Amino acid sequence: MAFVDETVIDIASGNGGPGSVSFRREKYVPRGGPDGGDGGRGGDVIFVIRDNLKTLSRISYTHSFRAENGQPGQGRKKHGRDGKPVIIEVPPGTVIKDPEDGLLLNDMQEEKSSVFLKGGKGGKGNSHFATSTRQAPRYAQPGRPGETMKVLLELNLIADIGFVGKPNAGKSTLLSTLTNARPEVAGYPFTTKTPHLGVMTEKFTEIVLADIPGLLEGASRGVGLGHRFLKHISRTSALAFLVDLSDDAYLDTFPMLANELNLFRKNLTKKKRIIIGTKLDVEKSKGKLDLLKEALACENVLGISSYTMEGIDRLRAQLLTLSTGNQKEQTGWGHSP
Repeated sequence: MAFVDETVIDIASGNGGPGSVSFRREKYVPRGGPDGGDGGRGGDVIFVIRDNLKTLSRISYTHSFRAENGQPGQGRKKHGRDGKPVIIEVPPGTVIKDPEDGLLLNDMQEEKSSVFLKGGKGGKGNSHFATSTRQAPRYAQPGRPGETMKVLLELNLIADIGFVGKPNAGKSTLLSTLTNARPEVAGYPFTTKTPHLGVMTEKFTEIVLADIPGLLEGASRGVGLGHRFLKHISRTSALAFLVDLSDDAYLDTFPMLANELNLFRKNLTKKKRIIIGTKLDVEKSKGKLDLLKEALACENVLGISSYTMEGIDRLRAQLLTLSTGNQKEQTGWGHSP
């Protein structure tokens, strides 16, 4: 199933049912009074969080969701049946916005279920309108209309640690090494075009890791795969920056990535983080880890190889420390001048 992180849908609550115009008709009661029942209430539009959902794919195929209308009232003061609600199931991290101006309408992080649009009230039957001067009213209220709306659903990934790096830095390979996730892995840039989640278990603690698509210089302006994936980084508790040690420009990688995140949202500089030098097994990487540590003397830097498993055990321990909050927040991008 394709990863869908935003979609626009049309939603509508149900109309209220009309009240009934009816009169009591019984043997030996020639002038029975009004007995029209009320119309049923229209169904609501309800958003519900489902923890087993990971994307908005199912919703994006439907586009339109409408609750049931209330049924008309009946004679003998019978109330019309209320309309059934429409329940829209969404994954954790979903926010509801106005598609025109991006105004936040509801953040589904804060509640498991939300009645977003209420159905229209049912109209009153003519039994409500009898008076001493009008004993046989031939009037009943129509039901009130429901609400209609177009909304933008956005999914922000919720993960403990997000993997950030340039394309082909080894993020997907590392994710599959640490977890049971199986993202597509190949030796060319932009293999990962959608975020992947995996769960690493370390010392009986589950840590959710997110492989974010590779970032290029200018990502904050939409270059490469664009800034739509930068928003996912903002929802992680900590960041793991991957630096490909076989890259000729490896010393420029972290400053570039840090700058792009800072341009996108300044508070990202305060997230807890670790710098991971990848591909230690590659010949071109020899001796570069020490130079990276020297250049980033204020940062927590370690080296790994997903191929030989060198440094993986130490990395798992470091990621556990990051996720459990035992490391203080950063004060900024602290690399040496």
